[in-house]
Amino acid sequence: MSNDLIVMDNSIVTSAYNLTLNEQRLIYCALKQIPKGVPLDPETAFYITRDDFLAFGVNPDTVAREIRHATTQLLKKTIVVPREDGDLEFQWLSEVLRVDRTAEQRLREKYPNPEDHRKYLHGLRTYNLLDSLPNRRDDDNIVARIVFHKRIVPLLSDLRASFTQFALADVTEFSSIYTFRIYQLLMQYKSTGYVKISLDDLRFMLVLFDKYPLVADLKRWVVETAVNEINEKSPYKVKYEMLKKGRKFTHLELKFKLKESAKKLIAERDPNTIDWVNGQTDNEAQQTKVPSWQTKGLSDAQIKKIGVYTKEFIDANSSKIAPNDRRDYPEIFEEWKLQLKDPKTVKSFYKVQELLERTRNI
Repeated sequence: MSNDLIVMDNSIVTSAYNLTLNEQRLIYCALKQIPKGVPLDPETAFYITRDDFLAFGVNPDTVAREIRHATTQLLKKTIVVPREDGDLEFQWLSEVLRVDRTAEQRLREKYPNPEDHRKYLHGLRTYNLLDSLPNRRDDDNIVARIVFHKRIVPLLSDLRASFTQFALADVTEFSSIYTFRIYQLLMQYKSTGYVKISLDDLRFMLVLFDKYPLVADLKRWVVETAVNEINEKSPYKVKYEMLKKGRKFTHLELKFKLKESAKKLIAERDPNTIDWVNGQTDNEAQQTKVPSWQTKGLSDAQIKKIGVYTKEFIDANSSKIAPNDRRDYPEIFEEWKLQLKDPKTVKSFYKVQELLERTRNI
């Protein structure tokens, strides 16, 4: 089990939020600490250290100040999660403690006698220092202590389906918040190597509002910035295209694949290493029985389940739609039903298994 694996519900990836680089880094530093495959107590605290931020290349002379500033600002920030019944908005954090390095020493001076030990411990609890003492006696590495908002915890913990994951090491060199967000989007579709997103949805998730109203500016300052940085600093190689309907640009298409160097590293992995997601080794996973729909086609009930996410399903398979097709989503989905029932054609569709598993957990 890797302690630097970032895992989040897919809904976070396409949610609307506007973070700075350091605020995004702060969240990742906490996410890597979340136990994988077990529920998380909503009151769980996560300690952010100087070393956490130094791994992102932050200046050692200013790292503590940058962490404290990021916690101050993130406490004010919200995330908007689109749902079937509307947009749900809540804060990222419920509380922040910016650790005072002198607090423990002041308490020792205030209660120097053994008979005052009870008062000393009470003081530690008051300042939330008791559980951090073993980590802090030798240095001042811990800078802040954060607790996630209770509404976001289920989207970060004990995820069994419909989640996005990637290694923290893949993103530590990114210097643009747009790169972080678009990389997360790619990792949501890692199994297909293909993403198509409307420019309206892209603007929504990046909270651009009226920023970069010209597509040329959106392309230059957002898309190309992210794609170039992903190509340079991540394990993936990305190509993109801005798609038109008529004379208007409407969608961004991203195609990506692992670089040869990254493939080599994966090939060298021990096939008997247990994957925390499915509890199997690579050898065992290869012997696992394929889902029945891949050999028999989808049933009417399964098609109905996928139909709950008609727009998302069609967008994931937009390559099957002619550029001049003007039909609405329900009409296209209705036409696809026969192909979804046919075992010869159903496997050509993306995102089938993910949506079937998602609906089981509603």
